[in-house]
This record gives sequence, structure tokens and C-alpha cells, in this order.
Amino acid sequence: MTKPESPSLAGKTMIVTGGSRGIGRAIALRAAADGANITLLARTDQPHPKLPGTIHTAAAEIEAAGARVLPFVGDVRDDDTMAAVVRQTVDRFGGIDIVVNNASAIDLTPTDAMTMKMYDQMQGVNARAAYLLSKLAIPHLRASAAAGRNPHILTLSPPLNLNPAWTGSSLAYLVSKYGMSLTTLGLAEELRDDGIAVNSLWPRTTVATAAVRNLLGGEAAIAKSRTPEICADAAHLVLCSGAAEMTGNLFLDDEVLTAHGVTELDRYRVVPGDGPLELDIFVDA
Repeated sequence: MTKPESPSLAGKTMIVTGGSRGIGRAIALRAAADGANITLLARTDQPHPKLPGTIHTAAAEIEAAGARVLPFVGDVRDDDTMAAVVRQTVDRFGGIDIVVNNASAIDLTPTDAMTMKMYDQMQGVNARAAYLLSKLAIPHLRASAAAGRNPHILTLSPPLNLNPAWTGSSLAYLVSKYGMSLTTLGLAEELRDDGIAVNSLWPRTTVATAAVRNLLGGEAAIAKSRTPEICADAAHLVLCSGAAEMTGNLFLDDEVLTAHGVTELDRYRVVPGDGPLELDIFVDA
């Protein structure tokens, strides 16, 4: 892995989907600390009883951390919404340097009980939205590359693990998330000669998010997780690396950190100590 070309995202313009909480919010906050410009796209406009924060609270935090922020309430499945996000970002900030496809829908129901409505929702929010936003941003990312601004697309999706333990479980979700990863690999080749980096990032362990709390075991699962900041720090290292060399990878968060000399990972634990951490979905021991 190449060392960072630049240690800062100062002045770069980033679009983050699903940015009102969790990993998306953490990635945006890390970029904000550098002084980036950030368009935040999320659906949560009003407080939700099971989901902490809204796009407005996240935008206020990110602005306080040092960024100029464009909050955008909308659905990543809607073509007109995504086109408007790209257009308004360019109008507000003058271009696009980074796209972070973080928005995700999750349902681990087995195939025989999965509704097609939920299947379609996961395909739309996960694989289709990552493809669509990346597609719409390509002309602006090419302009960023031509200006020497080191453009990146980063998608929160897993390595393509064909272990039957995963391929035979939660099939609808797997298809949607692996579709995101295949989009990364395909776009990396399509855009290689343009100087646009395209990578994916996935947490090795579960991360303390609403999805883990609500779907994967509640507070007991949170206690065996790392904080979203591990993904944010890993994403920052990827996004600061040279686009010409850093492309076509399906990274795990801690391998990015260790490759850059960050080996003390205990600070990312939700609960300090030496207890076992829970591996994330699609990650083998």
C-alpha cells in the first residue's frame, strides 16, 4: 500500500451518503477536521426513536469541526435526487473530488421469508445507489483528476468472500453488498486511465452503529464492537493516498491502519480490555 500522498483533505469536496450517523458521520467528521467541503445526503430529517441523530444534527457537528456543509435530505434510490445532489454540490463548492458511498439497507431474513419489497430496497440503497452516484460524479471526478486534486470513490462494502458460511446465509443482503464491491472493481478498471481511485472499505469487526444495536444483538453486541472512528481513520488514509496507485482494492479497516504503521488499535474498542471482538458479516476468522 502506498503511503499518503497528502496528509490532508483540506479544500477537497466530498459527497457522503448515509451521513447522518454511524460510519458515514464519522468519515465526514474526520474530513471536516482537515477543512473539507462536505455534502451530506441522508433521509433522516426528523428524530427517530431507534436511530440517534438527524442530518441536521450531523451537519451542525461537521460544520463545527471545520467543514463547509451542504445538508441534503433525500433518498439515494431516486435518480432525480442523486442528480440534484451532484449538481448542487458543484454549484456550491465548484466541483467534486471524493464520493463516499456509505448509505446501506440491511435485512438478514432468509430467502423463503424475504419480501421482494425489502429485497428491492436493499438493491436500490446498496448496489444501485453506489453505481448511480459514482456514474453521475464521473465527469466532475475527471475534472478533479485533470486539476491534480487526487479524486477518489470509496464504497463501504466487503471483500468478496465466497465461503459457503456467507454465500449460504442472508442471500438478499449478500447480493446487494457484493454488488457494491463488484461495482468498485469494475469502476476501478474503467477509470484507471483517468486517474480516479476506486476502492471499498469494510470493518473487520462489528462497529457500534444503530444497525448492530438493533439487528445484531443490542448492547451485548455493541460491547464487542469497535467505534466508527476506526473506519473514519482508515478511510482518511485511503482518501489521502495517491489515486494512481491506490485503486481496485477491497480493504478491511485495520489492515489499512497497520499498513500505515498504526498498530495500537485498542483505542477503537467500545469497551476497553482484552475481551474478544465480534467479527463483522462476510469476514472469516
